[in-house]
Amino acid sequence: MRRADAAFACRTGGDYVIAMPVRLKKFIGTLILVALVIVYALVATIVAVAQLGESGPLVHLAYFFFTGLLWVIPAMFIVKWMATPPRGER
Repeated sequence: MRRADAAFACRTGGDYVIAMPVRLKKFIGTLILVALVIVYALVATIVAVAQLGESGPLVHLAYFFFTGLLWVIPAMFIVKWMATPPRGER
């Protein structure tokens, strides 16, 4: 293995596994987060238009409050994945 490759590799059970560099991990995570927010906002709005047309203002408030907080759960896992160091640095 070349010396440059060794910086991103870690040995697990006799095999070398190439670990993803932190900058690449953060770039991919950022793209996934942006896509998540866009898709989630579109889906939440489409569902609201289709289902809440004749509902009262309190139902709208509860729906948008709930859906406004719900996207945080998948985003939390993505950010946690982005923040974990490569396997060889743990």
